[in-house]
Amino acid sequence: MVGVSLRFLKEIKITKVEERPEDAWFDLSLRQLREGRVHFYRVRDFLTGEWLFKVCSDRELGRVMVRALKCPPGRRFAQLEGNTMMFQKSVIEGLLYDVISLAQADEKDQIRRRVVGSMEEIPALVKEHFEIKSYEEATGKRAPGKYWVTLSEEGDEKAMIILFLLERVWPISPTSLEERLKSINLMDLIKGLERAKTEDVYRVAGEQFGLRKEDVDALLVSLERSGQIERPEEGYIKTLK
Repeated sequence: MVGVSLRFLKEIKITKVEERPEDAWFDLSLRQLREGRVHFYRVRDFLTGEWLFKVCSDRELGRVMVRALKCPPGRRFAQLEGNTMMFQKSVIEGLLYDVISLAQADEKDQIRRRVVGSMEEIPALVKEHFEIKSYEEATGKRAPGKYWVTLSEEGDEKAMIILFLLERVWPISPTSLEERLKSINLMDLIKGLERAKTEDVYRVAGEQFGLRKEDVDALLVSLERSGQIERPEEGYIKTLK
């Protein structure tokens, strides 16, 4: 499972698109205008789509704020636009902590956040790839309603963006990781076959991934609708991206 989960994270493409050594932003938690270094990142998340993040480093307070500026379309993701995640100095030298809280959607697609109260509630990907400590271990103090935190290196802004995705975005994704991985495997298969015969895709997908014909058909329809494949003629498939 660790190998599969690592592949998930490698499929998140994070590119820094702008650097501002000195800039300002409004910190809602402090209700203050703050100054420091600001970076902008374009993120291509294989599960949910395209994002734009702003990362603000407050050198004076030793805090880093990650803010989602632009989200993929959809009712759920629209509610995350403008949302922030704050990373603060821990008692461990060089590490910042984030209190783990997960987004969840109700039957009306209203998004809320819930602070995790036990280790079992923390997503497996977070536990496998990030250091987890109790709030008391990370800060040297106790606070009601704060239980578990992640630890990130001070300068690792990409890791902080990934944590935003894992805690705030992936839990509310309409598409599951398993479904998306099947699509990726199918795309890799079609690329490997170049101009692939549909019957070959059925056969190899069954042999390599255990997919039934109806599963492959559903995935092909989804890939075609998203503009990733086309059918140049009856019985053939080719990739577009």
